[in-house]
Amino acid sequence: MTDYDVLRVFCGPRGGYGNELGVVRDGSRVPDRDDRQQLAAKLGFSETVFVDDPERGVIDIFTPTLRLPFAGHPCVGVAWLLDVPELVTPAGTVGTRLDGEFTWIEARPEWAPPRTLRQYATAAEVDDLPVPPPGEWIYAWSWEDEAAGRIRARAFPGRDDGIEEDEATGAAALLLTARLGRALNITQGTGSQLLTAPQPGGWVEVGGRVVLER
Repeated sequence: MTDYDVLRVFCGPRGGYGNELGVVRDGSRVPDRDDRQQLAAKLGFSETVFVDDPERGVIDIFTPTLRLPFAGHPCVGVAWLLDVPELVTPAGTVGTRLDGEFTWIEARPEWAPPRTLRQYATAAEVDDLPVPPPGEWIYAWSWEDEAAGRIRARAFPGRDDGIEEDEATGAAALLLTARLGRALNITQGTGSQLLTAPQPGGWVEVGGRVVLER
C-alpha cells in the first residue's frame, strides 16, 4: 500500500468534525491515472490528493469514481500540509495563505463542478433532510442568522460511490458565496465550519481549520 496522510479539513472550533482527506505526498509513486483512481476508490475518502511537485504545489485530485480539476477541501488541506504560496490544479492556480488557526485558499467559482444550491426556510428543515437518491449533487442550505452571514448546510454528492453525504465541501461553499455576494460562516454536516469571503475580480476565499488525523 502506498504511504498516505489523512487530514481532517474544516474542523469545528474545538478541533472536532471536519472532512477526511487522503494525501499521497509522493505522487511519483502512483504515476498512472488509472492507478490513482483505483487507490482513491480503495481508500474511500470523498477526495484523495496526489502531490506531484511539493515545492510548486502541483496536485491531482480524485473522488472514489472520478478525477476533479478543482475541489475546495483538498486544496485547503494540502495548502496547510505543504505551506506553499499557491497550488497548481488542472483548473488553475489557487492562492493560499495561513492565518492563525485558519488555512485559506482563493479560487474562482467557475472552477467548481456544478452543484444544485437548494435553499430551505429554516436550519431545522436542513437538519431533517433524508439522503436523496443518486443523480444530482445537492447543497442544501438555510440561513441561521442572515444579518451575521451564518448558514446551516448539508451536502449530498449523489454520485452513488459510497459517499452519501459530504461532511464539508469547499467548492459548494465557494459557489454559494459567489451567488450571495457576501462573506459567510457555514456550519456543515455534523459540526464542520467553513469561512468564506468574496474577493476582487470575481475570486472567492474559503478557509478552515485542518488537523493531521494520521
